[in-house]
Amino acid sequence: MMQTGGSLASALERSIPFWCRLSGRRRSPLSCDTMDYTFIIDELRAATLFDLFRLRAAISQQLEDPERIEQIRRRLRPGMPISYFDEVQNRQIEARVMELHRTRLSVEHQHDKERWSIPFYAVNVEGVETDIRAAAPEQQALDRSQLRVGDAVGFHDRQNQDKYGRVVALNRKTATILTTDDQKWRVSYQFLFPVIESNE
Repeated sequence: MMQTGGSLASALERSIPFWCRLSGRRRSPLSCDTMDYTFIIDELRAATLFDLFRLRAAISQQLEDPERIEQIRRRLRPGMPISYFDEVQNRQIEARVMELHRTRLSVEHQHDKERWSIPFYAVNVEGVETDIRAAAPEQQALDRSQLRVGDAVGFHDRQNQDKYGRVVALNRKTATILTTDDQKWRVSYQFLFPVIESNE
């Protein structure tokens, strides 16, 4: 049976991933194959606090859905290498699965062999890109969503001299930076700028 114009339009709308429908925008199908986190963050910055609260409630329900957790659980095995997203460090961690439990799994980090218990929803089973990029090339100031522990950054000290170092902690309003002269600074995100490192 042929669909009417209205139902066909509705069906097509449902087939478009929700991140391609935000604010009524349309992007090419190729750009919607994976979630664009930079685009999502830009949209969330324009949302009200109540919008964000309501979204958080809905997202929490999805994260705790036993069926969705089981879908991830069935794809994992002890000994399997994985990547998972650490929200404290705001970066992906390479690890190996040790044990599977009901809602969490035990993993061993590749870089330091420490063992951690993480939720299944933190595992990047699809291997998607998680970095948040600047909204525009000319944007130099950084914010918390764009930084990861270990990133190279710079800032100007109180004497307006350049300081360079690495992020060691991401706090609510500031980042803790370990500078090249082994000093720790807490610097507001707006005063940090990225440093491009040479591979040579």
